[in-house]
This record gives sequence, structure tokens and C-alpha cells, in this order.
Amino acid sequence: MSAPTPMPMKPPQVYAFEGIVPVIDPQAWVHPSAVLIGDVIVGPRCYVGAGAVMRGDFGRFVLEAGANLQDNCVVHSLPDFDTVMEADAHIGHGAVIHGCRIGRDALVGMNAVVMDRAIVGEQAVVAAMSFVKINGRVPPRTLVAGIPAKPVRELSEAEVRGKHAGTLLYQELAVRSGATMVAVDALTAVEPGRGRSDWAEAFGRLGI
Repeated sequence: MSAPTPMPMKPPQVYAFEGIVPVIDPQAWVHPSAVLIGDVIVGPRCYVGAGAVMRGDFGRFVLEAGANLQDNCVVHSLPDFDTVMEADAHIGHGAVIHGCRIGRDALVGMNAVVMDRAIVGEQAVVAAMSFVKINGRVPPRTLVAGIPAKPVRELSEAEVRGKHAGTLLYQELAVRSGATMVAVDALTAVEPGRGRSDWAEAFGRLGI
């Protein structure tokens, strides 16, 4: 069975709004199905997954260096409060980030919602499917969970290290995606000796 023929990767869906054009650092990797509108700034070593939507029409959204925004996340900005994901922020699949600030090396879990003018402290964790209310505050290095999200406990050093290792893995994924991902037609059957992605070295290096 012959290998699929690679096709050129399409660029992300990028739209200027009132003359303001999104910015994507050359060292970032943004999936072609992601949508960027208006005042959106994606920094170096960032990873933006498939189906992510970033609307900078009401105000500015900044994804700082090394942050990741995973598949199907939605980000919207406010006119009077910049939406910022600080360096190494980690946003899980399907999360909604609305006019708030996510601190350095913090993690927002899958399908969580963080609302207007909320501030998530550095190295904090918002548990999956939690709801951080308008003007909410998540203390640094704290796990919050629930609807509305409330503090559960402080994070241990091991948990902080493990969380950061996951973020480093996404930074590596950005590099590997840029180097190897190509558009192809699907095969019609599983080929003999089908390969696997090898992450063993990276997991070992990062202690995952």
C-alpha cells in the first residue's frame, strides 16, 4: 500500500477586525482549523489546537510565551479588560475563557468556564468542568473545583511539577507538529507494520 501524498498545510483562519490583524509568532503552532479574529496575539512556543476560537473583536487577547490553548476552546475578550493567558498557561480541551486573566503556569481543566474579570493565580489549577464566576479570584498554587469553583486545597510541589511537565509536553508538541504534520488523504485500510508516535523519551525526560 502506497503512503498518502502530503498536501500543503492550510494556514489558520485569520480575520482582521476594524483594521486590527491577529499576530502569530513564527515559533508558535496554530492548527489550520483554529479561528483568530481581530486583536489576538499568540506568542512564541504556543500551541493552539484544532477548532479553537479566539475572538479579539471587543478587546485584546494575549497568549503569552509557551502557553497552550487546546482543541475546541473558546476565548472572547472584553473592551475594558485584556484577556491574558500568561506564560506557560495550560488550557484544557473545550474550556471557555471569557474576559479574564490566567496566571503563569496555571491550568484550566477540560470544559471549565472562567468568566469576566476573574483572575486565576499563578500555578493554580481549575478542575475540569468547574465554573469560576465573574470577578472570581483563584489563589496561586491552589486547586479549585465545583460550580461555582471553590478552593479545595493547596497544591503540593509534586503536583506543581507534574502540571508544568504537561505544559512542557505541549510546547514540544508545538515543535513536532510544525515539523511533521501534513495534510493527507486518509488510508482505506490499516497498513502492515503501522507505526506509532514515540513519546517515551519525552515522557521520561519530563517525569510523566
